[in-house]
Amino acid sequence: MGYRNEEKILKISVAIDGPAGAGKSTIAKLVGKKYDLMYINTGAMYRAVALKSEENDLTSENVNEITDLISQMEMHFENDDLILNGENIQEKITMPEISSIVSNYASIPEVRTLLVKLQRDMSNKFDVIMDGRDIGTVVLKDAKFKFFLTASPEERAQRRFMELQERNLNCSYDQILKDIIDRDYKDTHRATDPLRKADDAIEIDTTSLDINGVVNTINKYIENGK
Repeated sequence: MGYRNEEKILKISVAIDGPAGAGKSTIAKLVGKKYDLMYINTGAMYRAVALKSEENDLTSENVNEITDLISQMEMHFENDDLILNGENIQEKITMPEISSIVSNYASIPEVRTLLVKLQRDMSNKFDVIMDGRDIGTVVLKDAKFKFFLTASPEERAQRRFMELQERNLNCSYDQILKDIIDRDYKDTHRATDPLRKADDAIEIDTTSLDINGVVNTINKYIENGK
């Protein structure tokens, strides 16, 4: 494996889906490094759209303006951080205020169409590991390896709470839990590409597993599937 090998003909793709706070990004980064896969955080791309829409006073009703905005956005990843038009926006897009509004923009069909195309273009060029909510069902339907990570809402809220505490950000566990429950409902009930487990995905409940436990579980499936 190795996404830097441009002469490689067979492309390897790994899809990781699941709800907010299930540990997708952390796990995907570690697995990607082990197998030299390009990590693509699709959730970060939707967060970038939410961030720039908010900065331009665009609500989810301003669909044409948002799609025009996306057409002016050059996005790529460096060291797992999202670079937008030359600026590292990773810190900005992980703020609670962006987490609370991203579903409003991610549910717009036109937005999803544009970003899915960008994501597929990346997968056609490189060996990739992607995490999101519609990777195994939409973006990488033919991925060789598909995983669906989940955990209880309470566990996911606790993880997010601890993460923000470590960054010295004021936050409320109760508010984070509410936001996660609301996000789960929006993600699973949106009309376009709702969050669901792909029929051929392997489900892993991470509630009682640490990071290494989840990574080792995924690695075993990949090793056995070579």
